[in-house]
Amino acid sequence: MTEASAAIRLYLLDDHTLFREGLLRLLAADPRFAVVGQSGLLEPALAEIEQLRPDVVIVDYDLGEHSALDFMRRRPPKAGAALLVTAGVPERDALELIRLGVSGICRKEVSTDELKASIHAVALGQVLIEQRYLQSIVAASAASDRVSFTERERAVLRGLLQGYSNKQIARQLGSSESAIKASFQQLFNKLDVRSRSQLVMVVIQQYGDLI
Repeated sequence: MTEASAAIRLYLLDDHTLFREGLLRLLAADPRFAVVGQSGLLEPALAEIEQLRPDVVIVDYDLGEHSALDFMRRRPPKAGAALLVTAGVPERDALELIRLGVSGICRKEVSTDELKASIHAVALGQVLIEQRYLQSIVAASAASDRVSFTERERAVLRGLLQGYSNKQIARQLGSSESAIKASFQQLFNKLDVRSRSQLVMVVIQQYGDLI
């Protein structure tokens, strides 16, 4: 997904049929979104998501016999961003979801506009995690060996923590979007992470004083 005008392709994974169908009607009525699939069951959803490659998977925490943890542990590599939209999630599981690379955690009681804004943000690669979850990770983490960052890498990381997209960070630094993407790949390799949400977690956990 880029910042162009193309509709954001969505997959809905929620075992509450009434909520899922209501969300489908809500998002299908907005030309900025295209719902390409939906399911209330994990197994068929995994197969469909692997084939459809949506930009964002909107997933509930409670999936009946499974949970969002099962989805995150087994999600296809090209599944796009994962946005948890839930009535509630235990803090311990929320922390594990962040470690597994979830892009955002959003409560079902948010307004329609807030939900749509969250979907758009994670589709652009931004990370939307409540501070209390991040603070819990910091409090629970032990010190470890740390790598060093260049001034440019620190600037890119500051933009990430402020919730900026690649394009916004590039504009702020007077650089190109492709150069910012390259910087993120270098940071992924340096810190041995695979997603922006994991990068946020590691930076706050171990390098907050350097950024």
